Amino acid sequence: MTTGALFIMLFVFMFMGIPVAVSLGLSSILTILLFGHDSLASLSLKMFETSEHFTLMAIPFFVLAGAFMTTGGVAKRMIRFAIAVVGHLHGGLAIASVLACCLFAAVSGSSPATVVAVGSIVIAGMVRSGYPQSFAAGVICNAGTLGILIPPSIVMVVYGAATETSVGKLFMAGVMPGLLLGFLLMLAIYIVARIKNLPRQPRASLKEALVAGRDSIWGLMLIIIILGGIYGGIFTPTEAAAVAAVYAFFVAVFVYRDIGMRQVPEVLMDASKVTIMLMFIIVNALLFAHVLTTERIPQAIAEQIVAWDMAAWQFLIVVNILLLIAGMFMEPTGIILILAPILFPIATQLGIDPVHLGIIIVVNLEIGMVTPPIGLNLFVTAGITKMTIGQVMRAATPWLSILLAFLVLVTYVPAISLWLPELGFF
Repeated sequence: MTTGALFIMLFVFMFMGIPVAVSLGLSSILTILLFGHDSLASLSLKMFETSEHFTLMAIPFFVLAGAFMTTGGVAKRMIRFAIAVVGHLHGGLAIASVLACCLFAAVSGSSPATVVAVGSIVIAGMVRSGYPQSFAAGVICNAGTLGILIPPSIVMVVYGAATETSVGKLFMAGVMPGLLLGFLLMLAIYIVARIKNLPRQPRASLKEALVAGRDSIWGLMLIIIILGGIYGGIFTPTEAAAVAAVYAFFVAVFVYRDIGMRQVPEVLMDASKVTIMLMFIIVNALLFAHVLTTERIPQAIAEQIVAWDMAAWQFLIVVNILLLIAGMFMEPTGIILILAPILFPIATQLGIDPVHLGIIIVVNLEIGMVTPPIGLNLFVTAGITKMTIGQVMRAATPWLSILLAFLVLVTYVPAISLWLPELGFF
């Protein structure tokens, strides 16, 4: 009774057009008032407790670091370096775009931010160089999803907080899958470029490549500072986020000087808006998860699946289908905070590694970024290119098949995700 009422109210509110965060909180409060035994005072206390989770402190700092890096010229310098390295290959400009997305993903932690920072520069450049606009838009729309897979990733921080999984291990687990997906996209571009005889850039000299690398070194150093600091045991992921924010401010304002001190309050305001939006979703979703746990909904589902004698590989098929459908209608943070408390205990009972499950969820959410009707990357790409959503969808669909094949690979070859974490740094 309680379970049905909770989910019915949630979906009714969402179909009414009420924002996801409000729908989560409102359905949770009404369920407790009508069917539960908790008081409103206990709910308010729970909301404050969830918002004080130490791991969640990483989110505003990573958002701020990404804001400084996106507003400044870091992406432009990374793109120039990527072109100098791989631009001479068939489809070199598109391949360089994917490489630039990999690099920028390692400093932004956000998929839409990666699309904006890289796409706003390279899509127009590819069109001027003779690439079809649909080709350029499809590549960037899909490559931008690397923003939540290659660490640091805000989505991984949320998963870690929701399931009490080590964020450091999740970051390590995202490195190999992120690089592999980037390589697969670049390989596909090269094959298509050879078939369609797409343009190549002039080969850069060693000096030009070194100069481009020197110009982008300050941005690339952020990757080393964050990942090296975490993996070296110098600081925690939350402390790494704070260091990243300070470093990004220093580089953008005093080294590259792309941002003046007068623009800093504007960047802080933009980062604050994103942080408030994310934290509002997180607090309401964790309240929803609290109601689920109080009513023993995850445990009941887990016991039922165990009673069905479902094998781990069969359960992972169900997980992927469920997440792919959810990704079509909701944004990543809400999906994790609603479904992770349900899926996590079941996966644990079936012997699935929590870190592996986290990477599977993130890859599913990547695909959700480029699937209609709510795919954020589709809307961002449409805004950059002035194409319609339908045109961007058609452009992104051929590359989506690579992401789906990659999802199967990551799901059933755990070593791709677990090789680095199992080296024993944590």
